[in-house]
Amino acid sequence: MIMQPSATDRGRRDPDAAGRRLRWQCRRGLLELDLLLLGFLDKGYEALSPAGCNAFEALLGSPDQLLYEYLLGGTVPIDKEVADVVRRIRAAAGP
Repeated sequence: MIMQPSATDRGRRDPDAAGRRLRWQCRRGLLELDLLLLGFLDKGYEALSPAGCNAFEALLGSPDQLLYEYLLGGTVPIDKEVADVVRRIRAAAGP
């Protein structure tokens, strides 16, 4: 029986796979969200701590409307790590 590698194992063998997966998850139904999330992925993601990276991935699991409220509507997430990532995304977008 041939076992397929888990997603985690594939990510370890191909570090670019994790980056492609994140880039795909940043593509949303609203152009504004695409621009903010992809811009942050290119400009600010590398500076995140491991906890920040986990928070960014958790944020990407949010529905588009909630992401819109977090990133453009001024709503602050309850989770402090996620709230910090939201602040960083807003800051990376500029004034």
